[in-house]
Amino acid sequence: MRSHILGALSMPNLYIKTYGCQMNEQDSRQVSEMLMARGYCLVKNEEEADVILLNTCSVREMAERKAIGKMGMLRKLRYKRPRLILGYLGCMAQIRGAELLNISPYVDLVVGTQKTHRVAEYVDTIFRRLQQARIDDERLPIVEVGEEQDPPISTLSHTRRTPTKQQRVTAFVSIMQGCNMHCAFCIVPKTRGSEKSRSMKEVVEEVQTLVDEGVSEVILLGQIVNFYGRHSLQKVDNKTPFVQLIERIHQIEGLERIRFTSPHPIGFQKDLIDCFARLPKLMEHVHLPLQSGSDRILKSMHRGYTVATYLRLVEKLRAVRPDLAISTDLIVGFPGETEEDHLATQEVYRAAGFDHAFIFRYSPRKATSASAMQQQVSEDIKEARNRDLLHLLHVTSERKLATRVGTRMEILCEGPSKTNPNRFKGRTRTNQPVIFDGSNRHVGRIFDVLITGSSASTLYADPALSL
Repeated sequence: MRSHILGALSMPNLYIKTYGCQMNEQDSRQVSEMLMARGYCLVKNEEEADVILLNTCSVREMAERKAIGKMGMLRKLRYKRPRLILGYLGCMAQIRGAELLNISPYVDLVVGTQKTHRVAEYVDTIFRRLQQARIDDERLPIVEVGEEQDPPISTLSHTRRTPTKQQRVTAFVSIMQGCNMHCAFCIVPKTRGSEKSRSMKEVVEEVQTLVDEGVSEVILLGQIVNFYGRHSLQKVDNKTPFVQLIERIHQIEGLERIRFTSPHPIGFQKDLIDCFARLPKLMEHVHLPLQSGSDRILKSMHRGYTVATYLRLVEKLRAVRPDLAISTDLIVGFPGETEEDHLATQEVYRAAGFDHAFIFRYSPRKATSASAMQQQVSEDIKEARNRDLLHLLHVTSERKLATRVGTRMEILCEGPSKTNPNRFKGRTRTNQPVIFDGSNRHVGRIFDVLITGSSASTLYADPALSL
């Protein structure tokens, strides 16, 4: 059946490649849903696509290089399909705008994060134009990176979802957009704008819709997710808006699991810490970015906390939920970082007893204060320190996961493993991936497994306990 928007035109195929964080993943899903509602068909192979969109990241220079390099390779597909539409979306599009047309002059579309909700409209415009034009006519790109005063953060709850062969078990839900913190290394305030929160009613309705469609677990998303509603909503019974939201979602019948990411340590007030003791659907896992184990570097980063206050927060969280798993973010090679600072980070890593970490080499971003700082660290030193922390992560994670062998753990089966479709993947309450021999009947189910093996990043299990 043809889309009422496209009329007599054939239904085009859409391919989206996403770089970066979960917010970008959610934006890509939003764009896909809007275009599929207009009659576009989502495909998994760029060779089959009539529209190819790259949803980009600007947090690190390497992410930008990958996207630009990928677009250069995609240009070759134009020789086979002259009317192929190519576009940049996301953070790099927002920050670089029309400059990208100098780098990739064959691109048809550049849309920043503030206009994600209009991508479907722009793609339709370009598609119609190309169908009606001659192949050798000049192509007029659309560039839209202006900031909207009040852009919708998510349109998924207002969009008719297209049925898929396999419904999602886990779903991301964006509850806010933007950031007001201005950490010295971070470009997000430039790419995502200032903090804007969705209404609580809208978020709860979206979660209810997802649960009605078979979703068992939701992950609440925000640049600083625990700052949700702090400028637009009031405390009630001394509970912050974020805690109020979690409580309302917790009441939804049929929802089994709640997670959130990424919070800021200074946003963890007592009411949020207490949630982990009294709300069983809130999983015992917290992603708690540290960034550095040096007070001097934390101050230079404008992080707003010290190592001592961070470790006290870790103690408070584990006091209310002893089995809580904590993951973190670390940056190596921030301007001015000395070997002493680097060793301090390793020491704090051990003291906090992290279960996992995402480790990044500092990458200067032009629009950030850190890019103009003196004492930039050489790439060789960054690489060496990165290896140090990765080794520490490997050793500590391998040791921790080995202690799980022989125990029973509850998992939610998400579906076939991406690396081996003949096996299945689940996730523990502490957010640990578990691989096991299963079948489609396990997908979407929550059950206990016996852990039979481990590596530095994954658990392996026997699901026989669930049969």
